[in-house]
Amino acid sequence: MDVIIAIDAMGGDHGVCITVPAVISYLKKHPADKVILVGLEEQIRKELQAIGAAENYPGLTIHPAAQIVAMDESPQLALRGKKDSSMRVAINLVKKGDAAACVSAGNTGALMATARYVLKTLTGIDRPAIASFLPTRKGQVCMLDLGANVNCTAEHLLQFAIMGSTLVAALERRENPSVGLLNIGSEEIKGSEVVKQAGELLQNSNLNFYGNVEGNDIFNGVTDVVVCDGFVGNVALKTAEGVAKMMGGFLKEGFSRNVFSKIAALVALPVLKAFKNRLDHRRYNGASFLGLKGIVVKSHGSADAFAFECAIERAAEEARGGMLAHISEQVEIWHNARQSS
Repeated sequence: MDVIIAIDAMGGDHGVCITVPAVISYLKKHPADKVILVGLEEQIRKELQAIGAAENYPGLTIHPAAQIVAMDESPQLALRGKKDSSMRVAINLVKKGDAAACVSAGNTGALMATARYVLKTLTGIDRPAIASFLPTRKGQVCMLDLGANVNCTAEHLLQFAIMGSTLVAALERRENPSVGLLNIGSEEIKGSEVVKQAGELLQNSNLNFYGNVEGNDIFNGVTDVVVCDGFVGNVALKTAEGVAKMMGGFLKEGFSRNVFSKIAALVALPVLKAFKNRLDHRRYNGASFLGLKGIVVKSHGSADAFAFECAIERAAEEARGGMLAHISEQVEIWHNARQSS
């Protein structure tokens, strides 16, 4: 199934010098798909010429947008004052049905505010959540929310669990994914009142609720989905990224200490490459905004071309897997059950 992806070409720390090469690399691997590059047309064409990709890509089109949302710009200003921004125009293409998904490396707050305003939330969903996949000892885990909602109710956490479970089922073709509730202990009596109430709601839902999980369980792959509020999720994510970078730094420092350690590094090179590849955060780039009436994927602002391409892959997978229809269906079932109770 071929898909059409709208790309905010101007978003992120580096703009077109990252987004355009990423798109070309993606199209080489998926020639049946189509990509719409949204942004300042002159800059986009200049970058295409610079990388020798000005022609021979029938699946690539350019959609002009006159404004750019800065990385430090307030969401309110972006929403109200920049209606012709590359971010807004790309999301509008999803709203109109001209694209199946949108990918942006731009300002997270502005992207969420704009996407929520333009696309609206699904019936039964109070707040969208940011979900992403993280590596584990057993594969990967879907974790949400990662920063969109600092203060959540127990019902919000239940909604996140429904969306996260449906996302995993749609993308990984996994029936009845297991769901864990992030807590300070596995016992039901632990945690805040909101977390304890959420545990009760999850226990009484039709989800495959594993129970409470702790921070060390996330990367052990205890469950397929981990649910938490945006404050906890964002702290956990940034902590994991920091630990991974520290480990990489320790290994590099250790193997470059002297001539003997450098020789040892050459011997261990295959293992080191496999280790780096498995923990390469770029492969997991692309956070999904779940709960909207459209697919929006957020790339890390400092992503390189490889990482941004992974975010495009994520958006295409969601579109091809019918993720939005699956979530809409599951949310509707839950919403109707709640209304009748």
